[in-house]
Amino acid sequence: MKPATPPSTAFAVATLGIAVFSSMDAVMKGLALAIGAYNALLWRSLAGTLITGALFLATRARWPTRAVLRVHLVRGGVSAVMAMLFFWGLARVPMAQAIALAFVAPLIALLLAALVLKERIGRGAVLASVVALAGVAVIFLGQARAALGPEATIGSLAVLASAVCYAWNIILMRQQAMVARPVEIAFFQSAIVSILFLLAAPVFGAVPDAGHAPMLILAAALATASLMLLSWAYARGRASDLAPSEYTGFVWASLFGWIVFSENLSFYTLAGAMLIILACILSARAAPPLETNL
Repeated sequence: MKPATPPSTAFAVATLGIAVFSSMDAVMKGLALAIGAYNALLWRSLAGTLITGALFLATRARWPTRAVLRVHLVRGGVSAVMAMLFFWGLARVPMAQAIALAFVAPLIALLLAALVLKERIGRGAVLASVVALAGVAVIFLGQARAALGPEATIGSLAVLASAVCYAWNIILMRQQAMVARPVEIAFFQSAIVSILFLLAAPVFGAVPDAGHAPMLILAAALATASLMLLSWAYARGRASDLAPSEYTGFVWASLFGWIVFSENLSFYTLAGAMLIILACILSARAAPPLETNL
């Protein structure tokens, strides 16, 4: 029997995975501004399919059953919508603000679990919902005071819609992890998203300048590496112990936004993020972990 992985090691790896994912967000924001969100996602997904496909073949993984493939298809569809909304919005709002708004996803996942998995919603979850809504309101208030314009408002709404998709994605991800290995998940995720984006290519697609190729490959590699790191960590640590690592994404988003895009962190974004994080902590204490019901 292999010795148990220390909780601190699993948490450190999960935190590294979030840092890698946040760096991918920064690369993708630059690409979305340069070639548009759709083309950035299309070509990153195609590059990711090549990378993960090579890993899938190298490990000689078996083709999934029809039932497992159905789970891959559903999550791939949800992920395509989620990514398009998020990166379209990210191109229009500061990174820290986008990540702060996306933090409502775990709370929405709790509410979805109550609807889909028939869990009872307690008073703590209701209180958490009120606190989270207050956090979102604070962020939008800061946006209004800063007079960022209608583009930023629409971008923020797109990020919130993406958070709803991500909440559903959390439930699908847990179901998927029970029936498939990380390499298989990464490959089918990239392949299905690529196919869905290719359907719109005749209308919206464009071949980017060759100068963007290194960044597209980098974004695909970072996304794959992040998935592998998080899969490794969550296979060796309890979800309740590792979940707080998600909040380090706000630090990385603030740092990358400041260094790469010269974005300042406003008081309203910081205050709103703290309220949303508090709401997630309250909801976690008010209900059992999601994986116990799957």
